[in-house]
Amino acid sequence: MTMTTVVICKGGRSSEHEVSLSSAAGVIAALSTEQFTVLDVLIDRNGHWTHNGEPVVLAPAAGSAHGRLIDAAGRTVAEVDVVFPVLHGPYGEDGTIQGLCEMIGVPCVGAGVAASAIGMDKVMFKTIARAHGLPVADAITVDQRTWPQVRATILEETAALGYPVYVKPARLGSSVGISRVTGPHDLIAAIDLALGHDSKVLVEKGIDGREIEVGIFGTETLTISPPGEIAYGSDWYDYTTKYQQGLAALQIPADLPIEVVARTKELAEIAYRAIDCAGMGRIDCFVTPDGEIVLSEINTIPGFTPTSAYPSLMAAAGIPYPELLAGLITDAIARATSAHQFAR
Repeated sequence: MTMTTVVICKGGRSSEHEVSLSSAAGVIAALSTEQFTVLDVLIDRNGHWTHNGEPVVLAPAAGSAHGRLIDAAGRTVAEVDVVFPVLHGPYGEDGTIQGLCEMIGVPCVGAGVAASAIGMDKVMFKTIARAHGLPVADAITVDQRTWPQVRATILEETAALGYPVYVKPARLGSSVGISRVTGPHDLIAAIDLALGHDSKVLVEKGIDGREIEVGIFGTETLTISPPGEIAYGSDWYDYTTKYQQGLAALQIPADLPIEVVARTKELAEIAYRAIDCAGMGRIDCFVTPDGEIVLSEINTIPGFTPTSAYPSLMAAAGIPYPELLAGLITDAIARATSAHQFAR
């Protein structure tokens, strides 16, 4: 059997560095050693790449779609068949590493540059979603450059939205830097906190609804999971609730009416196609007490430990974790091979 060499990129420069390490550990442990040769590459918080503690860079290789890792002396460490970026947040999930791989000509698991960038940017995603008639929560965008001059206006516009609101860095995940704000007295501090993580911030109207997630696998032919519900006892699904064991649970399938299940999956597919997503994606939404569905966001590199929501959703759809990983790698290589043919 021909072995496929996979570079697992983990860590990264974002505030989600530690989450990425947990996800990558799950992926590395589950990849079949009979099918794959795994090269574990750590990207530190300054953006430096190392393999087995030694500096490396990703470089192009002659011939068809593949690349190579080279060391500081320019020697080839290994030929690379595919890159699997298990990175969350900026400088990994946002189209940057995807662009590097496309430029070099090496297959990359998951969405391409445009879909990754749109999925990472909550403001951009809302714009695309609205253009496709998808329901999203009303929100106000705050820009770091103009924030000191527009504070009074933002306070007025937020009051018009109605409290509570959620203040979020526009291009970050894992609930890092997010605050639930119940009144104007806490709004400015919450925006300042979010601006410490991103130069663009979203002040989003709170939705009274159940937190529902849908997983999608594939590019041309899609496998869409049954919706799952995140159940938790805290006021909202914050970082601690997400990652401290025992504070949240994922129920699959969610206890929803048949028509709501069907509509949730339909909207998830429309959102996935709208941003031209590929390989994988997790679509998060709310289902209100009257059955209305409001899309929240799309994650193009969702959490990837064996017990994370996305692998659990896909397992419920009939794709177990090791098979899911192998399928994502196969999908990436097939897409890159097709792109290489068109680029000639």
